[in-house]
Amino acid sequence: MALQNKTLELSVGAFMLAGVFALIFLALQVSGLTLNNKSDDYFTLYANFSNIGGLKPRSKVTMAGVTIGRVTAIELDTQWYEAKVTLAVKRELLGKLSQDTSAAILTSGLLGENYIGLTPGAQEETLQDADVLRDTQSALVLEDLVNQFIINATKD
Repeated sequence: MALQNKTLELSVGAFMLAGVFALIFLALQVSGLTLNNKSDDYFTLYANFSNIGGLKPRSKVTMAGVTIGRVTAIELDTQWYEAKVTLAVKRELLGKLSQDTSAAILTSGLLGENYIGLTPGAQEETLQDADVLRDTQSALVLEDLVNQFIINATKD
């Protein structure tokens, strides 16, 4: 009887431990954190925006809806007083994105998270590590749109 109880307790403990590991794995997958992201797999690009809205570090960088990187840092550029965003982009795209690639801060859904969408350009010269994206479009801030609507409505 005692051996049967110990076996039952061990199997329940193993099941609980497997459940905890599964929850940790799912949390890492949902958050976008991974255990094997090597900095060698990415190259760095910079972009300046006049307004980043709710963009945060670890936000996605996409192209054609496919995640190709992450935002690694956001800081204030004291020369131009704009937000300087650092992007980590998959190394397989190094030398394949043209110099006139544009970056826009987009929102998934009406009130969803902000992310950066890249649109390739047509120039033959390509972006290299540590280049700056010159063509940028700032975030569309819902509060600004509401304020403009109210101001225009009261003018009439």
